[in-house]
Amino acid sequence: MSVIKPHRFYSKEEIENRANDLLMRMQETPNFPPKWPLDASRVADFLDLAIVWDIIPTDEEAPIAARIFPLEHLIEINEDILKLSEGYAASTIAHEIGHWVLHINQDEADSFVEQMALGLVRGTEATVQPFLCRSASDRIYKSNANNQIDWREWQAQYFASCLLMPRYILENKRKGRDLTNWRHLYAMAEDLGVTISNLKNRLQDLGWIHIPKDSRQIYLGSAAPSRNK
Repeated sequence: MSVIKPHRFYSKEEIENRANDLLMRMQETPNFPPKWPLDASRVADFLDLAIVWDIIPTDEEAPIAARIFPLEHLIEINEDILKLSEGYAASTIAHEIGHWVLHINQDEADSFVEQMALGLVRGTEATVQPFLCRSASDRIYKSNANNQIDWREWQAQYFASCLLMPRYILENKRKGRDLTNWRHLYAMAEDLGVTISNLKNRLQDLGWIHIPKDSRQIYLGSAAPSRNK
């Protein structure tokens, strides 16, 4: 079995349930109850994942946003992301956590480390390539997934959106606000510590709002919560 799980289909419901389950486990653990805006690095701490920021050179294919070293329980983020908004950094960390939860065989990684410690795995056998991530942004929402890598990136980004913006928190944050008003949406995004694009995509995905292509006009979606709640 590989440290990287084989590609598989995850429904939106399953991904959201995985994110909610993680938040629930944090809620039930002393010193880890989540607060909003959610500090994604605290989620990494909860999962015993270290995060480092460093320069990650572009390889022959494309820029690398981040990479995961499964055996070391380490997520390395390209520090170029620090030049972008704080919300983008939170989304990137949450995105990598999505890869860790959905795409890394954690038991296999830990077993591999134990075998190395016992001298059962040596030399080139002990080499596990890092898991590369090239699209740690909401850009994946704007294009079609054409291959397994695209689908993995979409799954990780959907997980990140569910983690940073669970429905019950959105229900709370939208109270007293008009979802068809950009100024109100920007205020919600600030409260949640996410980018306006992340919030817009999440609300559209939930069916709470609808924004026609190439338009700035926002319409309430059919699933939008009642304003008087």
